[in-house]
Amino acid sequence: MLADPAADHSLPAMAAAATVSTRHLTRLFRTELHTTPARWVERVRLNRAQQLLLDGHSVTSAAHHSGLGTDETLRRAFARHLGTTPTDYRRRFATTRPPHTPA
Repeated sequence: MLADPAADHSLPAMAAAATVSTRHLTRLFRTELHTTPARWVERVRLNRAQQLLLDGHSVTSAAHHSGLGTDETLRRAFARHLGTTPTDYRRRFATTRPPHTPA
């Protein structure tokens, strides 16, 4: 999941990769991570989108490459988890990074 957040990380796909049932995987997530598989996947994808935005990707590109799919899905995830928009996030945090200096 962390290596390729845009891949298929549906509950059946993750359960098959872990060689457990979907029900057991859901229980493991609740017990070990105190969340659901869907919420965990969304959070991982959101973290990737945040990094992509700070690396200079457009909102559309960040949505696609993070696995969130569309601009609207990305905006909703940002609003739900961060209370801001992707554009405002980039504006606020991109300036805190050191300027890129060519080698």
